[in-house]
Amino acid sequence: MWLLAASVLLGALRAGSAQLILVGTSIIERNDCNATVVLPCYVTNLEQNNEKVMFVTWKKQGNTIFSYRGETKKTNTDPAFSSARFLSQVDLVKGVASLVLSSAQATVGNYSCEVTESNREGEVKMELRNSSVVSCGDETPEEKCGSWFLLVERAVMISLVCSLVILCAAQLTVIGLKYEIESQKKVCTIVALVIFAVVAGVGAALFIQDGYTVQNQAGLGLMVIPAVIVIPLQYVMFGIAFDSLMQATLALIGLKLLGFIIAVVGFALCVPVCPPLHGSVLIAGLAIMAIASLLSLVYVNGLRIMGSRMKDHPRPGKAVEEPLNDAKGVMLE
Repeated sequence: MWLLAASVLLGALRAGSAQLILVGTSIIERNDCNATVVLPCYVTNLEQNNEKVMFVTWKKQGNTIFSYRGETKKTNTDPAFSSARFLSQVDLVKGVASLVLSSAQATVGNYSCEVTESNREGEVKMELRNSSVVSCGDETPEEKCGSWFLLVERAVMISLVCSLVILCAAQLTVIGLKYEIESQKKVCTIVALVIFAVVAGVGAALFIQDGYTVQNQAGLGLMVIPAVIVIPLQYVMFGIAFDSLMQATLALIGLKLLGFIIAVVGFALCVPVCPPLHGSVLIAGLAIMAIASLLSLVYVNGLRIMGSRMKDHPRPGKAVEEPLNDAKGVMLE
């Protein structure tokens, strides 16, 4: 009886020793702020700690995407997962078989890690999911944000940039209907506005996409940086409409310049951080520029309607001087 129990226990111990114990995380969440994704896999009961007797295989949906044979130190990688690499190949002998994938190639699905040491083997499975939210920061862990910018934030920024183009075009139209503009100046103004519109359009197409990639960053830059064009355009349009720039026009140009500076500062703060902590600064800068453009349009259109201080209407001083000059001419005759 005792011999039978001992044999059963010994068999169980032998069976247990032939099995590697692997641990990991059953569910892994990725978000657009991740440049890479780590799939954890750790062996807790290695005996030989010798890379030459180890063989590691990573699979997705049952298909091998990465394998490593320690004896030959040869790695085989699926082309669709070309970024796959060990988290630390040096620590493989310590049981660290975790895999690193680029965020673009880390597609959602079921993954498995299989490790063999001589005649012992083990496996751990996990599921990779997309995460729609990530924490904004340590100070407010309960606050949640989207990928890089929320869809609403992206829509607001694109709308503000579009409004800059539309308001500048409307202002140029109002001035063009009232005054004769030199052909060269007209062509240069229109070309500059079209260039800004095209560049901003390309930037919006890149920026509206989900993710935190070089394309998104470049898209935001193409919307913000070329917006500086509207400042000299505003100066030129005021110069066409008025004999001299008054304090009000200079204030509007200054307000637009201030908005651009704030927008650039916001852009510089947002680009290296995901999720962005200062997106409101960028939005505020674009909003100030849009408000300044709207006020400029109202100002030009209002004075055009009232006919005050415009180039085709004589200023009060000039209106008084002309009758006096006529009277002097009659007296001299």
